[in-house]
Formats: sequence, structure tokens, C-alpha cells
Amino acid sequence: MGMTMTQKILAAHAGLDCVVAGQLIEADLDLVLANDITGPVAIHEIEKLNKKTVFDKDKIALVPDHFTPNKDIKSAEHCKCVREFAKEHDITNYFEIGEMGIEHALLPEKGLIVAGETCIGADSHTCTYGALGAFSTGVGSTDMGAGMITGKAWFKVPSAIKFNIIGKMNPWVSGKDVILHIIGMIGVDGALYKSMEFVGEGIKNLSMDDRFTIANMAIEAGAKNGIFPVDELTISYMKEHSKKEYTIYEADEDAQYDETYTIDLSALECTIAFPHLPENTKTVANAGEIKIDQVVIGSCTNGRISDLRAAAKVFEGHHVAKGMRVIVFPATQAIYLQAIEEGLIQTFIKAGAVVSTPTCGPCLGGHMGILAAGERAVSTTNRNFVGRMGHVESEVYLASPAVAAASAITGKISQPSDIGL
Repeated sequence: MGMTMTQKILAAHAGLDCVVAGQLIEADLDLVLANDITGPVAIHEIEKLNKKTVFDKDKIALVPDHFTPNKDIKSAEHCKCVREFAKEHDITNYFEIGEMGIEHALLPEKGLIVAGETCIGADSHTCTYGALGAFSTGVGSTDMGAGMITGKAWFKVPSAIKFNIIGKMNPWVSGKDVILHIIGMIGVDGALYKSMEFVGEGIKNLSMDDRFTIANMAIEAGAKNGIFPVDELTISYMKEHSKKEYTIYEADEDAQYDETYTIDLSALECTIAFPHLPENTKTVANAGEIKIDQVVIGSCTNGRISDLRAAAKVFEGHHVAKGMRVIVFPATQAIYLQAIEEGLIQTFIKAGAVVSTPTCGPCLGGHMGILAAGERAVSTTNRNFVGRMGHVESEVYLASPAVAAASAITGKISQPSDIGL
């Protein structure tokens, strides 16, 4: 029986000729990731094991990004814990203030993960790296801690869903609209513990940033991982960012899939997810009159340079609605600097937005953008659960950077065409 792309990567890392869905395996890890929330939990568990060192100081990445810059004493203590662990074990890839970024944008940018590799992280959006043709998935802090020590992890081999991507997106439609459309179609448990495998001639029309966004939100459909085939664009990205050797795996022609869907990019419109689930989607054209109080542009989902360019293009020559709070978070320091050099930051500020150093803060209701009772936000983040960005009586609407920017200008859920673009 043939194997999917994910199954081939797992088989290779388990030292097996083949694996089947549902099989339990122990696989070698190429990268283990932790942040300032999940890291301390794992570190304390590691200390109980009385191990002298980690399995490989070059294959661990520690990125304090959720409550940084530290919002209070407790978050400062968490970061101190991670910082001291990194120093004690001489961790090569430790990134904090000044060189940090939001972890899932930073690691690909730093070239720490490439095609054919395995990665676990104690953060559910670790699935982002499937855009590069890697198997990456989120795990609990204890499993992540064990991975730091052993360099291995147990997996149940997932079955897969195939998404055949065809066509080309219309102006202002992006990878965020693609994944919101898919989640709206199959639901938040539609891919539960399955691999979402994207194929088809339309993939060539998706930028790397589009692919990162789509893979990032695979978990919002319940998936174990999302993964893209490795093409010329992927290889070009890896060569630009990494010196690591990569391995290309391709699904067998007779690979088994639980379901197959065809996604015609040319048929998609700007899409938004209403509270309180990512599956609660509508096209913006059918959203109705929804007034908003705040807009957040950034996060591990949509804080990359193409996202900032799209938002700036909408903001150019416009100003945000009176009373509107707009916060822009470039995903990494390098992206922030590039946005400055391209004049994007000036555009945001002139339009009435504020720009922050990279942080996950507002996405998880941590800091720098908390919502009060009754407030509504349009956000380019990935989750809109009850109380996700603040008060349990607040509301979060998920959208692309272009839709978020247009909504900031009008003061209500809008798309670029609503302001003549």
C-alpha cells in the first residue's frame, strides 16, 4: 500500500520501510521548539529527570514571544527560566528581545527547519512548517521536554485528506481566505488527527507566505499537520534562508486518503470567520453591517512582509475610522526592518495605526490589545474562541490583512472593494 507524504517522512525518521495510518511509532526529531509559556513547564519536568544535558543543543529552539516584551513579573520570571536554561545547556538557537520574532515566522526565516524534517513544538501552530514540506506538529509540554532530552517522540501515524488546489486567486484574495474557506467547509474537527495534504497545479499560484498561513491554521481544522509538496518556490526559499540539506518526499500514486476535496482558487472571495469558531465563515460581501472597535494585523498567521504590504496598500491615502484602534505587529525583527525600509511603517502611522515590536501578545489575550466587554475586533490571527483576545463578552472576527485594513478604514467589516480598491 502506498504512503502519503507525511507517512513517508515519519517512516524514514522511524527507520521503517513503511508505516500505515494508526500505527504507533517512535521517530527521530530534527527540531524541538519551546516558547515562554510552554518552555518553563517542560524545563521543570526535565529538571525532575536529573538529566545532565539536552540531546543536541543545535536542534532545540527557544523563543520567548507570547508575553514579551514582559508584561508583568510572572512573565518576566518565565522568560528568565527559559533564558537560564538556554545558557546552562548552551542552546544555539535562543532568540529574545532585539533578535526575536514570533516563533513560527522566525524559525523558517532563520533556516532552522527544511523539507523532509520532523519538528515538534509545545505550541499548536508548530504545524506551520508543513509549508516547507516538513512534518511539524504541536505537542504537550511534557512530550516536548522529553523530546529535548531524547531527540525522539512517539506518534500515531495519521491518515490523510487530500486538497487538490486549482486555479488562481483573484485580487485581494490570499492564503488566509483559502484556509478560512476550507475550515468553513469541513469544520473545526473535519481533519481531526489527520494530515491535510495540499496538491495540484494551483499551488504554483500560492506564495510561500500563503502556504505558511494555510499550514499554520491546519490545527484549526483539528489536523495533526498540514503539508505542501516541495516545488521550485520552496527550494528557492530554503536556499535563501538555510544552509541545511533538505530531502524531498512525494506521496505514492496509490496513497490512501480518507477524503479528497478540490479547491478552485478563482472561485474564492474575501472571507471572514465570525465568533466564536474559525468554521463560522462568511464571505465579506455577505457579512452584513458589523461595527468594530479594534483591528490587529500580525501574528504567526499573517505578520509576514507580504501581509504588511497588502495592509499598507489598502491604508495608502486613507485614515482609520475615528475611535478605531489599529495595532500592527511585524512577525520578526527582520520583517520589521524590511517594512521600515519599504516605507510600510510610515504608511501605517500616517493612517493612524500603531506599530509594535514582534509579539504574540494580543492573539492569545495576553497583552497589548486586550478587548473589553462588548468590544469587537477584526484580527489576522488564527483563533476567535470565547474570550480569546480578552473579555468573554468580546468578539473576534478572523480575516486577511487586506480585509482587516479595509475594516479599520470604514469602522465596520469591509473589503478593499468597499473603499474603491
